[in-house]
This record gives sequence, C-alpha cells and structure tokens, in this order.
Amino acid sequence: MITFDPAQLESRRAELERETLAEGFWDDQRRAARTSAELHRTQAKLDTYDRLSAEAAELDTMLEMAAEDAEWRAELERALAGLDRDLRKLQEEALFTGEYDAGPAVVGVHAGAGGTDSQDWAEMLLRMYLRWAEARGLKAQLLEATPGEEAGLKSATFTLTGENAYGIMQAEKGVHRLVRLSPFDSAHRRHTSFAQVEVSPLVDDDVPAVVDEADLRIDTYRSQGAGGQHVNKTDSAVRITHIPTGIVVQCQNERSQLQNKAQAMRILTSRLIEREREERERSLAAERGEAQDISFGSQIRSYVLHPYTMVNDHRTNLKIGNAQGVLDGDLDELVHAELLRRAAAN
Repeated sequence: MITFDPAQLESRRAELERETLAEGFWDDQRRAARTSAELHRTQAKLDTYDRLSAEAAELDTMLEMAAEDAEWRAELERALAGLDRDLRKLQEEALFTGEYDAGPAVVGVHAGAGGTDSQDWAEMLLRMYLRWAEARGLKAQLLEATPGEEAGLKSATFTLTGENAYGIMQAEKGVHRLVRLSPFDSAHRRHTSFAQVEVSPLVDDDVPAVVDEADLRIDTYRSQGAGGQHVNKTDSAVRITHIPTGIVVQCQNERSQLQNKAQAMRILTSRLIEREREERERSLAAERGEAQDISFGSQIRSYVLHPYTMVNDHRTNLKIGNAQGVLDGDLDELVHAELLRRAAAN
C-alpha cells in the first residue's frame, strides 16, 4: 500500500529550511539550487495536501445538497472527478524516491523489425509522447529524428523536463507492439510492428563523462530533418558510438558541430549511467531469486487496431478500449498503474 505521509514531508521541509539558513549555504551554487528546488517541491506537495483536505471536508455538505438538486449532483460529480485526479497525482508523488526520479529524462524511440511499418510505428509513438508531455505540463525538446526510407522514423531522441520527468517516464521503457492493417501493404494485410523506448536520466552538464575517448567512434553528417538552413547545409550533426557497449547516440538540433557533440556526450553519459542501474537491478534480482522485471528488451504493451481496438499493458494487465485516445496522448492511466505496480514490487 503506497501512502502519502504529510508528517514526514513536514519534517523534511523543516530540515531543508535549516539547510538554506546555514552559513555558507550559497557558496556551492549547484548544491544550493538542488536544495532549494527540493524545498519548493516539498512545499508544493504539502500545499496540495492541505487544499485536497479542505475540498474533501466540503463533500458532506455537497452530498446533502446533491440529494435534492440535479445541478448540485452534477457539481458533486465534477468535484469528485477532480479530487480523484489530484489524489492520484499526490499518490504518485510518494513513489519517486530514486536518485534521479525528480529530474529530467532523455528518451529514445527506435523502430524495430518490420520495415516501413515499424518506422511508421516509431513516429506514431513519438507523436503520442509529445502530445502526452504537453497535456501533462512536461516540456519535450527533440534532439534528433532520423527519417525512414519511405515513411516514419528509424529513430528519434528527445529530452523531457518537468517535475519527476524521469521517474514518470520510466513506466514507458521497453518494447511496444502494434497490430493493425498495414497502410503500406498493397493487399492491406494485418501486420505486427515493434518499436523500443529507451529512458535514461539526463545528467547535469558538469557530470564528468564516464568513458574513454579511445572507446568512441565519432561521425559527423548532414542533418536529415527540419532544423533551419544552417543545420541542413553543414555536416553539423554528430553520431557517437560507444564501442564496448554498442550504444549509439545522435544530436542534430544545435547549430554547431561542437554543440551537438557536447550534447551527444551528455546523452551518452546518461545512457551509460542507466545501463549501470539496470545491471545492478539484475544482480539484486538474481541474489533474491526473483524473476527479473526489467523492461529493457521486453514487450511491455500491445496496441491492437485490428480486428478490434485495445491497448493491453502486459505488466499491469490494464486494458483500455479507446486505443486511439491512448495514441493521441491519453497515457496517464497506463503510466499510473505501472508506477503503482513497480512501487509494490519494490
């Protein structure tokens, strides 16, 4: 059972306030900024809790009024729906306890086997995440998008910033499967397509790279997507391959090759940190004799558009009939269910 503990939050708030008042607090600007940001988040959680407690206290009165008035019944239903939505969000806040959970994320979407259909599916997933991020109040910035030969995308990378961006996006990591009548098949037969979503914490600029330059292959190329005349006319895009692991990162949204290389190195560092975290989880699971439940390389969700419409999350067994709504960015129910499952498993 995941609970929201206001007493614990109040204690943490007091501790953070004492830190901000300590002599020399601002001498370390980065540490001070992190402490101030955590204090702001903690205060916001407590403010939300106080507001919801006050709203809940008013429900008894609204219930009495609704028993005799249809307009009050409608108002009560709206209040309950809003309260339920905000309580779910507050519940989520208690789930993010990892080192990087509160920070930004770097997300990669890669087409799998299936040719043009999978490349089109990768583009559909990117569209879904960008719409979901906007609706949730998260900011997405596209770093690179490599188009497919005929349609769709071979890969795309974007950063996601906002409160708990990495912690939230962890719920989407893994292989996504699409079943539909192919628009690229002249016989209009049913095809199954796959795309993989990678999620890593976006590390700070000053985090030292954990790589040896000798392990890198760095290629430059001309940007293949939109990006302005300068970007498209020079070989400013950068692709870095980490030879020992096979990890490949790309960046093409900056104006200069130097800027793109710096951003690509930051993403590579993030991916290597995430890889280390995954390996630790595998080791811990093996020591406990548990079935490994790491989404990398596993099929986490199916989106069926033919012969029926259904989105089925294989981890939580949550099924949603409005598949188009999910593809249009209505992901919150699926994300929330997976976050709760992970918290319970841990």
